[in-house]
Amino acid sequence: MTKPEPVFPANRHALYEAHGYSAAIKSGDLLFVSGQVGSRGDGTPEPDFDAQVRLAFANLRATLAAAGCTFEDIIDVTTFHTDPERQFATIMTVKNEIFTEAPYPNWTAIGVSWLAGFEFEIKVIARIPDKRG
Repeated sequence: MTKPEPVFPANRHALYEAHGYSAAIKSGDLLFVSGQVGSRGDGTPEPDFDAQVRLAFANLRATLAAAGCTFEDIIDVTTFHTDPERQFATIMTVKNEIFTEAPYPNWTAIGVSWLAGFEFEIKVIARIPDKRG
């Protein structure tokens, strides 16, 4: 059995140390990515909602890249929203810019009342590509 291996993006934000968690964990050929938020380098939320969603996806992209993955390797997505009805159009715009063609990953969206000052969070499971050829 392979020992789980932590993964961090090159410019990891302060939240990982402040709250004691890994950006992602490699286990076999799977990558389990912790919830990514639209945090700036110091861990504070990006105040503009559209920019916060885009920054969450940028943080996700950096974490995936640290494990040798891209958005195309994602198989399962869970998103958390503090005001789904108001936020849906913005999130769908960004989602559709990133996932442009089928097959699309599984996706579960959950409305929540609290995200530690953030309004959007995304966590994923991805399959790590086989680099052997």
